[in-house]
Amino acid sequence: MWTLWPLLFATLSRHRLRRAFTIGSIAVAFLLYGLLSAVEFAFLGRVELVGQDRLIATHKTSIIESLPRSYLGRVRQFDGVQGAASFSWFGGYYQDPKQALPVFAVDENYFELYPEIDVAPAALADWQLDRSAAMVGTGTMRRYGWKVGDVVPLRSNIFQRTDGRAEWPVRVAGTYSRREDDRNDGILLHYEYFNEARSFGRDGIGWMIIRLRDPAAGPTVAHGIDAMFANSPAETRTSSEKSVTQSFANQLGDIGAIIRFVVGAVFFAMLLVTANTMAQSVRERTPEFAVLKTLGFSDTAVLGLVLAESLLLAVVGGAAGLGLALAVTRGLHATLSQFLPNFRLTGAACAAGVLYMLLLGLLAGAWPAWSAMRLRIVEALRRG
Repeated sequence: MWTLWPLLFATLSRHRLRRAFTIGSIAVAFLLYGLLSAVEFAFLGRVELVGQDRLIATHKTSIIESLPRSYLGRVRQFDGVQGAASFSWFGGYYQDPKQALPVFAVDENYFELYPEIDVAPAALADWQLDRSAAMVGTGTMRRYGWKVGDVVPLRSNIFQRTDGRAEWPVRVAGTYSRREDDRNDGILLHYEYFNEARSFGRDGIGWMIIRLRDPAAGPTVAHGIDAMFANSPAETRTSSEKSVTQSFANQLGDIGAIIRFVVGAVFFAMLLVTANTMAQSVRERTPEFAVLKTLGFSDTAVLGLVLAESLLLAVVGGAAGLGLALAVTRGLHATLSQFLPNFRLTGAACAAGVLYMLLLGLLAGAWPAWSAMRLRIVEALRRG
């Protein structure tokens, strides 16, 4: 086995320009694969991370229509519901109206519905005691250089205060972070503080977030909640949190299918390029394979030599492309985090990339290796 390695590296040293172009083409293909995988995860990755034990209830007509706050008490009493909280869009910004912030007004029990959110107990207790306090994502804290205890004058593009003031001052009580979110951008206000001061929409809420006692009962509970508010002025549409997140992603089209089609087309083109390179290499070295067989190399050894060469081409090119994709995604993360907070090349995508390298190498070298293995010594020498 070890005697094949010098032959393998000697073979790769030939026609260096052609090998370089082949490896470069493979590297570009895997660079594209890595970037598209990062884009796919940015749009769809969060869909797989949302809680399976939560439902989202919105207005049946549109998510921008509000629901009466009185619904929340009735939902909390519904059989199978562990807890429920409101979630209302504030439309806030700090200093620059063009730099929108994801600011939401929530109930005091909001964090009980999201155990995956990391928040210090002392900060949470402080926030719950002060209605003018806010919990701020760690990313937002870093972005503006705020500190716990700072009073921040937020403004809203949508809501005005009844007293005529434009600012909504909030005190930073603490920070929160989601383990699956790289950006952790956002601000959570008290609903009561927001509701008592806004000039319109009083006692309305955006969504209801509902945590279930048993995730398996989700469809039954959702149907029951919608039936409870059927034929009312504000009917509801209740779905799993995963379904709601997926619907937002689907508004941009089937991102996953588009990306898979593009990546599949690129890899098919690279398969043809690599297979052509290997076939041409085998044709040029036909007499050498005959000599190897004459010296006692088995057909299996010749097969393994060609397959190893094809695999090495695919792995070198693929590793270079994935490494470059990893560097590019890390470099672009800070720039794109405002629009694609989960833009990154995941470990799962890298592992799949390694499998694609091996598959590409095996498929591209399969027929040339089979042809080299079946060569007859006399015919090969005569052809040479």
